Amino acid sequence: MPAFKGFSSKTQTNIQIPPEFFTEVLPNISDTDELRLILFVFWYLQKRDENTGYVTLEELSQEPVISTIFSLDGKLSIGMLNSAVNGAVKDGILLRGEKEGVEYLFINSPRGAALQKGLESGEWIPGTGGTAVLPVGEPRPNIFTLYEQNIGLLTPLMAETLVDAEKIYPAEWIEEAVKIAVERNARNWRFVEAILRSWKEKGRNEKNQRTPAEGRKRDSEGEFSDFIRH
Repeated sequence: MPAFKGFSSKTQTNIQIPPEFFTEVLPNISDTDELRLILFVFWYLQKRDENTGYVTLEELSQEPVISTIFSLDGKLSIGMLNSAVNGAVKDGILLRGEKEGVEYLFINSPRGAALQKGLESGEWIPGTGGTAVLPVGEPRPNIFTLYEQNIGLLTPLMAETLVDAEKIYPAEWIEEAVKIAVERNARNWRFVEAILRSWKEKGRNEKNQRTPAEGRKRDSEGEFSDFIRH
């Protein structure tokens, strides 16, 4: 290996990796080819100009770095690449889906699971636009995790809706609106979105000091009444 010249200080080009990779995956992985593949997929999915949330096996095989990693006698070894992919899927780090003879790979995350499920059900078609890249190392839960933990199962269409919401509303607004929805027994995105629209249109200058009971009564009789379970 040639002498390494050091890492770049350009933080905007750095790749984000979930903390679970270091605490759960890295201590238990022994196959170096599988490890290198996983790291490459993280890099590949985040470096695209328009991230799709998936990579096909054909796309991987055309990447120069992959050809270098999985080379045999100077040529790409499809067998070595397939072995690394199978290992990553078996270990639950990557998810795999197939459509019309094309093999798709996803990171095993709420977003990746939603896309894989959409591919299998036909609800989502690759190439029609994926969801944008979300930071995986933020201290606050990302919007997908926030949704699944408080509202319900994430579908591909819902994932795209959530990503669009992040482009419009600050993350702390979304978190607070979800919290209010939970407190008021209105665990649905329509209610959360109604709160966010109201804040955007009327301003959000005063902190909500009402108790959950007071809030439920006011909302059940006011502009959010259609979204409340009576």
